[in-house]
Amino acid sequence: MSESTDTTMRQLGTVERDGREARVATLSQTYPTTPEDLWDAVTTAERIARWFAPVTGDLTLGGRFQVENNATGTVQTCDAPREFTATWEYGGEVSWLTVRVRGEDEGAARLELEHTAVVADEWWDQYGPGATGVGWDLGLHGLGLHLTNPDAARPEDESAWVMSGEGRAFVTASSEAWARASVAAGTPAEAATAAALRTTAFYTEMPTEG
Repeated sequence: MSESTDTTMRQLGTVERDGREARVATLSQTYPTTPEDLWDAVTTAERIARWFAPVTGDLTLGGRFQVENNATGTVQTCDAPREFTATWEYGGEVSWLTVRVRGEDEGAARLELEHTAVVADEWWDQYGPGATGVGWDLGLHGLGLHLTNPDAARPEDESAWVMSGEGRAFVTASSEAWARASVAAGTPAEAATAAALRTTAFYTEMPTEG
């Protein structure tokens, strides 16, 4: 089941991965650029650093990479300029990314990001899909700003924006959108709403309401 707002689509599902049940969170966003430019923005270290975080290592097939203060991983497949897959290794756990670029009508391009992870039930019950989903929404928001102004440097303190009124509103809306996607996937509404409140508080340090 999916949740759409404007040009953003959020979808949740389950698959079996290495003999275990894994949850799949997919989000996609349309940008006013060409597929070639979008592909370059999400696969070139110098450009990734302008909208997401500095990346070191090897971003070619089979290469190992490190996202500053975040995950490490290995590029598993690459079908340029359409799709790549990679592991996403963080906190002792391994999850998997699939990133696709597609052309849209009228000079636009769509990015689809699929994150598959084996998640503990307790963690999922507490935060739901927004725990990682909000982070990816923030990343794709930064990508949109970069594509609008490619030469601009990434802000040194992005946390200051998240704590601003605009940033809090963005995080809240993202958490709520992921909660709706969770309900569409079968989560009881009360549980999904409570998880969204905890996720918003995690990102903004706002107190939860229950």
